[in-house]
Amino acid sequence: MIAHLKGRLESTGIDHAVIDVGGIGYLVGASSRTLAAIGPVGEAATVFTEMLVSEDSIRLVGFASASERDWFRLLTGVQGVGSRVALAILSTLEPVDLARAVGAQDKAMVARANGVGPKLAERIVRELKDRVGAFPAGTGAAPGMVAPAGAAADAVSALLNLGFRPAEASTAVAAADEELGAGASLDALVRLALRKAAK
Repeated sequence: MIAHLKGRLESTGIDHAVIDVGGIGYLVGASSRTLAAIGPVGEAATVFTEMLVSEDSIRLVGFASASERDWFRLLTGVQGVGSRVALAILSTLEPVDLARAVGAQDKAMVARANGVGPKLAERIVRELKDRVGAFPAGTGAAPGMVAPAGAAADAVSALLNLGFRPAEASTAVAAADEELGAGASLDALVRLALRKAAK
């Protein structure tokens, strides 16, 4: 599994970018928001990635932030939301706005995205209301929740990469962080969080 790419931004298109990493060009699908955020062509760029595997293809989707990637995972977990629709939503709404829309059950805000009708928007806000946990780096945190920062944010991201749900990852890391105290290393946080999540 490829968690992120760090290299030179070779080119961009309407819905994708090519990142050159050690002479290999990785084509990554991306929202317009990510394409605007990753920097100018020819400069260094880092994108967080999600690998989509189907019967006939393997694709990478890239994101400017880990929280945007986490929202992509949540969105594509809703019935009727494929990668294109999820990217359209993330092109229209920042993670923090999406969190606000889900918390307030504001289907009209979600329906502003291309390809999202009223019924699908209603399903998205309804299904995600109970599944939204805390998100890394303070962007896109669910209303009323404090998002982790620093090593804790990285630990949440690591657990999400291992397939844990956002709420499970956040709870386990918060418990590990409380037990280890300030200054705990990422490695120690992840190890203890995995033990707590397995209980």
